[in-house]
Amino acid sequence: MTRIAICAPATRITQEHAQAIEELVAAEFPQHSVSIHEQCFASFGHFAGTDLERLEALVECANDTAFDAVWFAKGGYGSGRIAQAAIARMNQAAREKTYMGFSDMGYLLAGLYRNGIGQAVHGSMPVSARSETGKEAVRRSLRWFGGDTSGLEPSVDGKTPTAAFNLISLSMLTGTPLMPDLTDHVVMVEEVSEHLYSVDRMFFHIANVLPRVAGLRLGAVTAVPENDRDFGQSSEEIAKFWCDRAGIPYLGRARIGHTPDNHIVPFGLASPSSAS
Repeated sequence: MTRIAICAPATRITQEHAQAIEELVAAEFPQHSVSIHEQCFASFGHFAGTDLERLEALVECANDTAFDAVWFAKGGYGSGRIAQAAIARMNQAAREKTYMGFSDMGYLLAGLYRNGIGQAVHGSMPVSARSETGKEAVRRSLRWFGGDTSGLEPSVDGKTPTAAFNLISLSMLTGTPLMPDLTDHVVMVEEVSEHLYSVDRMFFHIANVLPRVAGLRLGAVTAVPENDRDFGQSSEEIAKFWCDRAGIPYLGRARIGHTPDNHIVPFGLASPSSAS
């Protein structure tokens, strides 16, 4: 059995979200168990509790030998505020776990990967279990926890290291103590709810600061707000433009993003065996 702890380093979930993931696991994945930390329901302004509450819950779940994996409940914003302090307190038990999430959780995944703590994995989160369209994405995550690689992003070949980020999170991470060395990695990026001029601005930044990566893939860019004028380039044209300018191989599209088609991307070359 894979014993999965769920905590919320950024924004809260509701009791209804918790019930949905518990019911899905009980009905379809009896080989797993999920334990939802009470902190997931806390509220402090934008966040799932204060910075200290979120930090303590994350460290508790990571350091507890009773769990094999930590699954982040939801994105939003907030994990970057606690990531460095949490990582500094993680013990040997934390180094043997799988950690899964995406979007804002990229701050934590990056820091964990940089520090060699466990297996960092881009994948969908429990919050999506409440919607019918989101359940299949959640199932991919649960299959991965059990050792099933069928939900991997199709381009992941196990030979070239990979990493996946929300574009704005990657842009903010660069130059900070959380940023891992992505030399020779295929880097995949996706974005949601940003104007195309903002997407272009973020690509300007990462194209100038990324190391010699093996290439870049573009995931879904969704919920683009309407601007008062057309930007003149699509999201893929923007990605190609900046990759060409920076000499980064553009490798095409990736099946990741804030959509039900969000697929699994392990950081590095690791397998799901540690959580099975």
